Amino acid sequence: MTLRIPRRTPFVALCTATLIAACAKGDKSADSAKAADSARAASAAATPATPAPPPAPTLTDPNIVAILDAANMVDSAAGSVAATKGTNAEVRTFGKDMMRDHHALRKAGQDLAKKLNVTPQPPAGDTTESSGMKWHDSLSAMPKGAAWDQAYIDHEVTYHQAVLQTAQAALGAAQNAELKSLIQKAAPNIQAHLEHARSIQSKLSGGPTPAAGGGQDSSMKRAGAAGGAGKPDSSASKKP
Repeated sequence: MTLRIPRRTPFVALCTATLIAACAKGDKSADSAKAADSARAASAAATPATPAPPPAPTLTDPNIVAILDAANMVDSAAGSVAATKGTNAEVRTFGKDMMRDHHALRKAGQDLAKKLNVTPQPPAGDTTESSGMKWHDSLSAMPKGAAWDQAYIDHEVTYHQAVLQTAQAALGAAQNAELKSLIQKAAPNIQAHLEHARSIQSKLSGGPTPAAGGGQDSSMKRAGAAGGAGKPDSSASKKP
C-alpha cells in the first residue's frame, strides 16, 4: 500500500508565511526598542551634568571699605555737578546735600580704615568707580535743563536703592564690629536720601508726592555739618 502525502493548500502556505513574517517583525521591533534604550543610556552617560553656579564671593573688610568709599566718592562728585548745573531749585539743593553728606560719610569710613589699619581693596570685577566716572562725564556733557534734572534724579533714585542693597550685604559680611556699626549708622542716611530723591522725582514727573518722601533727618544733617557743609569731596572733584 502506497502512503500518500497530502499537498499543502495555498491557504496553509499563506498562514505559515504570515506567522513567520509576524515573528520576524516582532523580533525586529524588540531589537529596535533595545537599541533605542541603549542609545538613550549612552547619550545620558556621555552628557555631563550641568555644573552648579559658583558661590558668590564673600566680601572681606578691605572689600567693604573700598566699595563704600567709592560709592560715597561717586555720589559726592555727581552732587557737586548738580549743585551748579541743576535748573530746578530742589535739584540744586539735593545736589548740595549729596555733595556734603557723602563727603562726610566717606571721611568717616576713611578715618575708621586708618584706625583699624585696613587698606581698601576692591573685590574682583567691581565697577563702582569706573561706572561713576562715566556717569560724571555724562552729567558734564549733557545740556542743562529739565531733561538734565530728570536724568540726574532718576539716577539718584536707582543709585541709592543699589547702595542700600550693597550696605545690607556688607553688614552681613563685615567682620569688624566698628565697621558694622559704621554701616548701621549710615543706612538711615542713605534711606533718607532715597526718599528725598523719590519725592523730587515725583514732582518733576508731575505725580503725587510719595507719603514717605521728604527731607532729610536730623542725624543726616548733623553728619553733613560734621563733614563741612557745601564742601565737595576733594578726590571726587578731580575724578568721580
